[in-house]
Amino acid sequence: MKILNAQQLKAADQATIKNEPIASIDLMERAAYQCFHWISERKEANALIHVFCGMGNNGGDGLAIARMLHDEDFDVKAYVVHYSDAYTDDFVTNYQRAEDIGIHPESIYGIEDFPEIYSKDLIIDAIFGTGLNKPIRGFTKDIVQKINQSEAAVFAIDMPSGLFVDKPVKPGNAVIQSDICLTFHSPKLAFLLPENQKYVEAFVVFNIELDPDFIDTLDTPYYLITNRSIRSFYKERNRFSHKGDFGHILIIGGSFGKIGATVLASKAALKSGAGLVTAYIPKCGYNIMQTALPEAMVEVDSETIIEHINYKTKATAIGMGIGMGTHEKTQQAFEDFLKNNTLPLVLDADALNLLAIKPSLSKLLPPNTILTPHPKELERLIGSWENDYEKLALAQNFSKKNQCILLIKGAHTAVVDGDTIYFNSSGNPSLATAGTGDVLTGLISGLLAQQYTALEAALFGVYIHGLAADIAIDFESIESFTASDIFQYIPEAFSTLLKKRSFDDILEDDEIDDNLDDYFFDDDDEAGF
Repeated sequence: MKILNAQQLKAADQATIKNEPIASIDLMERAAYQCFHWISERKEANALIHVFCGMGNNGGDGLAIARMLHDEDFDVKAYVVHYSDAYTDDFVTNYQRAEDIGIHPESIYGIEDFPEIYSKDLIIDAIFGTGLNKPIRGFTKDIVQKINQSEAAVFAIDMPSGLFVDKPVKPGNAVIQSDICLTFHSPKLAFLLPENQKYVEAFVVFNIELDPDFIDTLDTPYYLITNRSIRSFYKERNRFSHKGDFGHILIIGGSFGKIGATVLASKAALKSGAGLVTAYIPKCGYNIMQTALPEAMVEVDSETIIEHINYKTKATAIGMGIGMGTHEKTQQAFEDFLKNNTLPLVLDADALNLLAIKPSLSKLLPPNTILTPHPKELERLIGSWENDYEKLALAQNFSKKNQCILLIKGAHTAVVDGDTIYFNSSGNPSLATAGTGDVLTGLISGLLAQQYTALEAALFGVYIHGLAADIAIDFESIESFTASDIFQYIPEAFSTLLKKRSFDDILEDDEIDDNLDDYFFDDDDEAGF
């Protein structure tokens, strides 16, 4: 699914209006109805709903939602924040429609006009939408701050007011802190970045049927990984296949006290569907690996560290670095390995730290090597950043310079392939625990061994990893979840994906709990990327 910027979204609206054809006010009605329907199914009719509207089309959305809620006997109050003397035509139309059914929006010209709001109320923010390109000023800034200080739940329409679609918020800027954002067509880039979490705790994407042919013509560096896009390159297995058809992955890593990392990665490689797995580890881990994972073959190096890397396995791909350490002998062995290796490669953990110690080694990486750093490892590779947008730019430059695929792990793990960045839509905070990165490395390595391209392996591994965790939280608590628990749910993650079911289908009754911890996406997304 393409992630569009503000200008592209506006152009898509105009193309839809022209080509469908549909009047702009009717397209607004379509969007407003989606929000109304979602809210009406989740909010008690006796709750007082305060709808704060701007004077543009976002305000028009708000007034249409207020009207629809009023028609269903919700207790609604609408307000117009007069930050300008200009109104859009569709705002004026919806203002008159609201008046016609008995909603008389109150005018807000200053902070003294701000209404009394209680914790049990609901606030709908429709002051500014995606077109905002400068900080909120004047009394409107005070209005935003008053909304944030209230204890009522806040739903933002399309975009929390004050948040920019694709540039950072500076300290002191006023931004609505929404509990959930009801947005249209696709998530906005801002929603997917950690620095904006307090403004968008969760979001829902509504398909408002923008012109798909026009959207196909738009160029964007940003995409969302969805179940449909992953299914588009899944490799079906035929009934005459055998283990030799599904690759042989070699996992290199481990050191005294850190053999568990290679156990996790090796098991994940098997769970990914790899036909054969060999672990190359120090001698001290031999009994551990043979006991913990009898399905894996084992080769050994020196007693407590990796210092030779003289494996005999005929692998089709290699995953390397987990628990390996950065001993001087390991560093030299790593350099010698890179000078001779031509196999597809996934690097994690200490392999990345060794690259950071000696950056010139990056020149030895095979094209499309996959790097899976955690945040500190990422910083060692690409340097420090001021904000998440700069981090993306640094990652893009690093990926292009080294012809590699770089992961930025997080709530929406980003897979960076040159200028193009794919954000993951699966996963939850249960993955923020020791060892889950080792599992991810094993999954990606196992897929790479099965002749998926490097990009496909990275996208597939990230998505299945997150989906397994999403399934698990129906049965496990986020706090007690461990990396080993993922293995129990990987089979169901594959099954869910291949049955062409979205994660929404897994939820028993499609209800959202009061914490709104999960991110939900419309299932009618675009096929492929």
